[in-house]
Amino acid sequence: MPAPESGSARNRFHWEGLDRNGRPQQGALDAADAASARALLRGQGIRVARLRAGAGAVAGHAASLPPSSASRADRSPSHSSRRRIPEKQIVLLTRQLATMLQAGLPLLQSLDIAIRGCASGALAGLVRAVRHDVSHGESLHAALARHPRQFDALFCNLVHAAEQAGMLDTMLERIATYREKSLALKGKVRSALAYPCAVVLVAIVVTSVIMLWVVPAFEEMFRNFGAELPLPTRIVMAISHFLGASWHWLLAAIVVLALCGVHAWRRSPRVRAVAQRASLKLPLFGPLLRQAAIARWSRTFGTLFGAGIPLLEALETAAGAAGNVVYAQASLAVRDAVRGGASLHAAMQAAGVFPDLAVQMVAVGEEAGALDAMLAKVAELNEREVDDAVGALTSLMEPIIMAVLGILIGGLVVAMYLPVFRMGSVV
Repeated sequence: MPAPESGSARNRFHWEGLDRNGRPQQGALDAADAASARALLRGQGIRVARLRAGAGAVAGHAASLPPSSASRADRSPSHSSRRRIPEKQIVLLTRQLATMLQAGLPLLQSLDIAIRGCASGALAGLVRAVRHDVSHGESLHAALARHPRQFDALFCNLVHAAEQAGMLDTMLERIATYREKSLALKGKVRSALAYPCAVVLVAIVVTSVIMLWVVPAFEEMFRNFGAELPLPTRIVMAISHFLGASWHWLLAAIVVLALCGVHAWRRSPRVRAVAQRASLKLPLFGPLLRQAAIARWSRTFGTLFGAGIPLLEALETAAGAAGNVVYAQASLAVRDAVRGGASLHAAMQAAGVFPDLAVQMVAVGEEAGALDAMLAKVAELNEREVDDAVGALTSLMEPIIMAVLGILIGGLVVAMYLPVFRMGSVV
């Protein structure tokens, strides 16, 4: 099987060394020079005792894979990138790799075990592609960067920093913890928003059924009354006539508007910015979304800074992971202020979107030299507030939704039974 063209310009290096448990290991890899080879091995947890240059580029690593694995690994990496893989599976893969590396297994062997343990065909193809690139001399962060849908810039930057520091196992564990907490936070926010949306959808469906089928049946009965119908009844009937004659146009308009809205959200940064700014001002939901954004920003920033990423670069990366344009722009403003010589807590105070408690905790972290730990506490505090807000919001929304549904459905029922009540009082 021919080696990739990118590997043909590299040199083969044979190495001998010790793994994290002190066991002797040996192998061969492709790298541009000896320093790059040592850096790759250090990122895999290998302490190099001997490194010598060989002849040619590595072409035999993929041959150590099973035939089916090798053939799939030779496919274009973008093939697996195009296939959707749930984020939970990526988190589980990261946790498994961290555990195996901490147990002293080399990176390539850990990836082989992960391939055999993958239940998803898409995930197995992804790991095979990563293993293929690493076996041909690529660093792990470069191999992951070929699959941006599954491994974003934050993930790759953290892995890169860990490879340079020789702490890949520890960093993968931190990444797994970070992604697990992010997933949990997203789930809580979605559950808080999904409940009222589902109830509103059910109310719309029930109301439509009443208007399109129940009200016309009552109208047939009222024609024999020979008396003027009450105003509420006439209003409901007029709405029913309008919906009966135009429901297909209304449905088409709703579908078109929904498609246009989704397209604008995906394609237009300006639309996303306006929507995200407006979401923070919503009653009831605005504070919840604000706390979630602060928690996401704090945990991302703290994870990056704790991994040794420079402060300015960490602020810039955290801006992209904030999930809201307000906090993304605030993070970039903080970066510019810090670059100009301001302290971090003063720059956050000047941004005007971070709560005073978070600013004060960051100030304490700066003075104590424990900024990453303090940012983690800020994230935990806001995550607990999100938990409390979700519980309170759910408890508050239930009576509100019941009242709205009672008024809507009850109003329709009363309007349709008013003529029957009047007829009974006359008799």
